[in-house]
Amino acid sequence: MTGLIVKAIVVLSSGLSQIHSKWASFTRKEQGATSVEYVLLVGLIAVAIILAVALFGTTMKNAFFQVTCAVRGETWDAASSTCSA
Repeated sequence: MTGLIVKAIVVLSSGLSQIHSKWASFTRKEQGATSVEYVLLVGLIAVAIILAVALFGTTMKNAFFQVTCAVRGETWDAASSTCSA
């Protein structure tokens, strides 16, 4: 039983060292990765913008209308989301 555990540890250790060496070589390579990184970055920014608009769009629209009403000297009615003179 102990021999089996030792063999399993040796196999696991060698597998982990191979994964570590492949990861190290992957992280050292910078050739060609820049375009992929830019695409991922642009994608994440697009998702963030879409989520922000979906979550805060109506609230921001009402805030801008409220400022517009204040500039015009009118009163903002939050219940109907309209300006009144």
